[in-house]
Amino acid sequence: MMRIKADTGVCVGSGQCVLTEPAVFDQGDDGIVVLLTDHPDDETAPRARAAVALCPSRALSIQ
Repeated sequence: MMRIKADTGVCVGSGQCVLTEPAVFDQGDDGIVVLLTDHPDDETAPRARAAVALCPSRALSIQ
């Protein structure tokens, strides 16, 4: 099973992850990524993987 990790200290708040898969990612009031789940289901996993690849600061990773 895929697991997403977010390094909030590296996140720059671009929001690409939220735009790509809002069922997995959100942003706090400060714009920093918030994981809604760290284990995407089969439906959201492909877009979550794309969001990780799109992250400009590389704050997201797959374990």
